[in-house]
Amino acid sequence: MISDAWLAIAYAVQSPSQRWPALLARAGSPEALAGESPSALAAAGLGEEQIRRLHAPDRALLDRWRRWLEGESRALVTLGSDAYPPLLATVPDPPLVLWIEGRRPELLAAPQLAIVGSRNPTGAGRQTAEDFARYLARNGLTVTSGLASGIDAASHVGALEEPGGTIAVLGSGLDRIYPRNHVALARRIAERGLLVSEYGPGAAPERHHFPHRNRIIAGLSVGTLVVEATRRSGSLITATLARDYGREVFAIPGSIHNPLARGCHALIRQGAKLVEEAGDIFGELAALLALDMRELQAAAPPPSAPARLDDPAYAKLLECVDFAPTSITDLVERSRLTAAEVSSMLLVLELEGFVEALPGGRYSRLAKGSA
Repeated sequence: MISDAWLAIAYAVQSPSQRWPALLARAGSPEALAGESPSALAAAGLGEEQIRRLHAPDRALLDRWRRWLEGESRALVTLGSDAYPPLLATVPDPPLVLWIEGRRPELLAAPQLAIVGSRNPTGAGRQTAEDFARYLARNGLTVTSGLASGIDAASHVGALEEPGGTIAVLGSGLDRIYPRNHVALARRIAERGLLVSEYGPGAAPERHHFPHRNRIIAGLSVGTLVVEATRRSGSLITATLARDYGREVFAIPGSIHNPLARGCHALIRQGAKLVEEAGDIFGELAALLALDMRELQAAAPPPSAPARLDDPAYAKLLECVDFAPTSITDLVERSRLTAAEVSSMLLVLELEGFVEALPGGRYSRLAKGSA
């Protein structure tokens, strides 16, 4: 059973800080910390509001938290306990508590790879995230992300049915799923993986929660993969934190004309590992994870393996499509087909996943169609 002292501490912590773990270590127990005098806590650096919350917590809220914890597959994991993820405990400001919900609590200590990226990815980026997550989770890595729209959601979906499973780290209470259209996805993750948050039930998805959430994603994982991101993407915060924590950072390159590739290119210039297929990640992490590479090589080929078209006419048109946006006018000129033929064939290529339709009547080639 979770002690009143731990719940009071969880209530008192309003934002991540290195001060709280240090105070807990010095006190020796949550009960001792909760029982320290206001003057001693103030001398240790706590503010007046934090001290007030520690000594006079909202008892009604704490009761609601206890009732929530009585639900199936729910728990509160505390810093220093056997269940606390060892990698996360090594970051400078580890969360004192983790609220978890899900049928696979053991995933907290499993080897994890974070996959993050744009909330508004291209179709190719979304598919890449899903394919990579599926392959990585099939081969033993747990995929960790933030339940956001776009790349996060695609990563969770890809890993959900595989042995490695997936962890979603929220920037709100676990009863306040955000975004709301991911409630069904969150339920599936709770059934087959794990939901995690440092914020107690009832906590709203405040803007400042999400950068704090990112440090947990980076801290839980042996590495972070960025699929698509602009230069100012929040995903780069996660990647930077991972680098600062001494973890591996991976990035998938893209077209120089795609603004969603610029964040990845910036990371690569800063030393991130360039990734073209999921096997590249295992190659970097094999020694760290003590993975048997012979088993991995015998598994299904990693995503991005090329596919070919049997019809010579379609293959010829596909060769004319650039990875950068290409107009139908250019394709007619290059292929020497009529505009009607090009339009009809492009529709088939799009449905088969070889090209992506872009605004302005342009198309770009997807990795599936590479030679």
